[in-house]
Amino acid sequence: MKKIYILNILFLILGFHSNAQIFEVSFTSRLIKEDFSGNVLLYLSKENKSPKDIFVGLELTPVYRVVVKNLKANEIAIFKDDAVSYPVELSNIERGEYYVQAVFDLNLGGANIGASSGNLYSAPIKVNLTKDFDEVFKIEANKVIEPIKFNETEYLKELSVKSKLLSEFHKKDVFVNAAVSLPKEYHDQPDKNYPVIFSVFGFGANYKLHSGYDKFLEQLGEQPTIVVYLDGNCPEGHSTYANSDVNGPWGDALVKEFIPALNEKYRTNSAFLLHGHSSGGWTSLWLQINYPKTFAGAWASAPDQVDFRNYQNKNIYETNNMFYDQEGNLLADVTIAGRFPVISAKDFYKTENVIYRGSQLHSFDAVFGGYDKDKNRIRLVNIPSGEINKKALPLWKRYDLSILLRKNWSDLKENLDGKIRISVGTSDNFHLHHAVKLLDEEMNKLNANIEFEYYPGDHFTVFTEEYKKDGVKFLAQCYENWLNKNK
Repeated sequence: MKKIYILNILFLILGFHSNAQIFEVSFTSRLIKEDFSGNVLLYLSKENKSPKDIFVGLELTPVYRVVVKNLKANEIAIFKDDAVSYPVELSNIERGEYYVQAVFDLNLGGANIGASSGNLYSAPIKVNLTKDFDEVFKIEANKVIEPIKFNETEYLKELSVKSKLLSEFHKKDVFVNAAVSLPKEYHDQPDKNYPVIFSVFGFGANYKLHSGYDKFLEQLGEQPTIVVYLDGNCPEGHSTYANSDVNGPWGDALVKEFIPALNEKYRTNSAFLLHGHSSGGWTSLWLQINYPKTFAGAWASAPDQVDFRNYQNKNIYETNNMFYDQEGNLLADVTIAGRFPVISAKDFYKTENVIYRGSQLHSFDAVFGGYDKDKNRIRLVNIPSGEINKKALPLWKRYDLSILLRKNWSDLKENLDGKIRISVGTSDNFHLHHAVKLLDEEMNKLNANIEFEYYPGDHFTVFTEEYKKDGVKFLAQCYENWLNKNK
């Protein structure tokens, strides 16, 4: 009887919809002539009318992925319950009305799949998912994502440098791109040279869209500057301009190829300073530490984890699971005011498991991780369990800034002393202030001349006028030190 009872329960659970919910997705022949092989993504949202443009990880909405091979125009890619899914299979998502879009990912170089130029996509349509699981929804990709245009002006220029190093690594042409903001007197004073501040955007920004709006870096005291805006965008997300087993030698490409091209085209005085926020903050530290003679100073604002003993509020060297604490409670990756959970690590990672490249956590994997002997990617977290992949730890240690500084400070001190400022809000949404405090403690033990400052606010509200003024003051002092050294 007990066995029959269990079978009846299973029938009640599964029997209501023996057929799976199906979406049939295709692309038109006028978009590309060749067959398509690769990943096709299906985005659904009840609120976002253009669901392919969600901010991955911060907008939790159903996403699905299938892999196809040699799919011809007008042939069908079928999405059903065996698709890679978040949060659940298609048949099990909440019923109701959704905006839906499909994207064929050609992976031509952009980071965000939903915005990568060259990708094929469908216009948003609205569907009503009911309990009629026999209804099949047909979606046709009939558009191509166009490249973002850069609006060049008299004082804001685009500089694109083909990198031999990156091109050889990836076996295709790869460019280091940036926007260059010139001082207002640049054209009127042809004999004057200027210091350069590299302003590195955080994850998800684009130099074509976001350069030149905030003017706070355009002056160091009375000294006008050239500001170079970098976004770090690469197929895996943000390169952080670090030499990487997956992304390639982005640091060397910037220092050895882009900077010489910048010097050749524009009147720099060879004083190079760094500033960045979030992933841009981590980038600034990485470049300053690894190329200490190239850069005269770095102001890192709310940098990504500078000590992996607090990575997403977990010590990756000791913990076994990134989804749950020891009591089985879900851990938060995103918070309000650094305390109140908003988005769990489990949801963040599982969303990115569907959107398989170009997202924040996968971006970290690409910079810090690598490949095994069979050329399979080594990632930090196993999906769906959330368990730490211990094979990833030796790879990640290479990029733990705290370890790097602690182990090498005696060699680095001469060229780094007084060149680094790290500032952060005391309620960072992504727990970043905790890692900064760990690094602060370690540098104090070494009597390292590294400046740490803490301000009221979170990852976004910390950027007040006072905050900016203090950071620019530090860079101005670094520039003055450079001038004194290079008389």
